[in-house]
Amino acid sequence: MEGFEEYVDHVRDVVLAAEPTAEEGTSYGMLAWRLAGKPLLGLNPAKAHIGVYPFSPEAVDAVRDRLDGFTVTKGGVQCTPEHPVPDEVIAELVRLRRTEILG
Repeated sequence: MEGFEEYVDHVRDVVLAAEPTAEEGTSYGMLAWRLAGKPLLGLNPAKAHIGVYPFSPEAVDAVRDRLDGFTVTKGGVQCTPEHPVPDEVIAELVRLRRTEILG
């Protein structure tokens, strides 16, 4: 998808600002940041959108009310580089998932 690499660079900055110890790699076949060996947040390009996955339906539910205008599924959010998930929502997803992973 056009603009995916630039979006990845931006999301990387947001993720690392929220969780500096996150490690970039893969999880479930997609680009993901991991914490303590567990997936923290993933990005997956599709034909018409980018999937943003915090690997937690509970985290998605916690920010659902801040995602008007986005397609929200049980496990993720669909966006495009032209209409990205807001940085503060990405950071909140990372914080919520970090709490799930570390307790």
